[in-house]
Amino acid sequence: MNFSMIVYILAWVLRIEGISLLLPFICAIIYREHNSAAAILSVSAISLVVGAVLTRKKPKKIAFYTREGFVIVAGCWLVLSLVGALPFYISGKIPHYIDAVFEIVSGFTTTGSSILSDVEALGKGLIFWRSFSHWMGGMGVL
Repeated sequence: MNFSMIVYILAWVLRIEGISLLLPFICAIIYREHNSAAAILSVSAISLVVGAVLTRKKPKKIAFYTREGFVIVAGCWLVLSLVGALPFYISGKIPHYIDAVFEIVSGFTTTGSSILSDVEALGKGLIFWRSFSHWMGGMGVL
């Protein structure tokens, strides 16, 4: 199993998610939602830094096979979901991390399920992130 290639690709996915989080950050800034903006920006920065550190060294062996492909797909879903839920949780709008994970997984899978009875209570920046996750899932996140 080519673990260095798996980590390298997952790090790139983390970087892409970090860049994607900049759009809801801009939305939160425009609507002056400082708490949400800080949560989104911190998750984006951490994602970008961790992704950049892990992609500094390219793997020597770049070939990967079906086994690695399955691990990469499963890992991408985990990374996208666990990191994507952090803005909801850090901002305090969704107090339980598992609920935040459910919310973002429903976005990336485009099921539309929600644990929220009043979605508008999230604020514009987090609503944008939730909607953007639905769009990315609809476009075929993987």
